[in-house]
Amino acid sequence: MSVTEASEKALRDAMACLLTGKPRHTDGAFTKTNLYKEAGVSRATMNRATEIMAEWDAHVAEHGRRTVGEARRDTDLDKVRKKLKDKTAECADLRNKLDAAATVIAALHHDNQALREHLDSRNGRLADLSTHRSERHDPPPD
Repeated sequence: MSVTEASEKALRDAMACLLTGKPRHTDGAFTKTNLYKEAGVSRATMNRATEIMAEWDAHVAEHGRRTVGEARRDTDLDKVRKKLKDKTAECADLRNKLDAAATVIAALHHDNQALREHLDSRNGRLADLSTHRSERHDPPPD
C-alpha cells in the first residue's frame, strides 16, 4: 500500500518545518512522533512513506536529534563556558598577584615598624643624610 501525494507532501512539509526549527504543532524535537503529528497523518501512514523515512533517518544519523534551536543554544553555551573559563583563570591570576602584593606590603610595614622603633630608641634624633653623603664624596680639605 502506498502513500497518497497529499500525505507525502504533508510529511515533506512537516520535515521541513522540523528541520528549520519552525514547528507548528509540536515541541520541534527530531522524533518520528513529531514528524507524523506535524504532518497530521497517522503513524502507519508515515511508516508507509519509506522514501521520506529513509531521508529522515539519514538526516538524523548525520546531524543528530538536536533541533536548530538546540544546536544554537549548545553553541552559545560553549561560548559562555569558554568565557567563564577564561575569566576564572584571569581571576586566579589576579588573586595570585594580590597575594604577592599583600606579602610585599606586609614586609614593608614590618620594616617601617622596625625603623620607627630604631628611631624611638635614639630618642628621636634624626641624622641629615645629605650631609653624611657629601662628607663621603667630597675630597678632604687641604
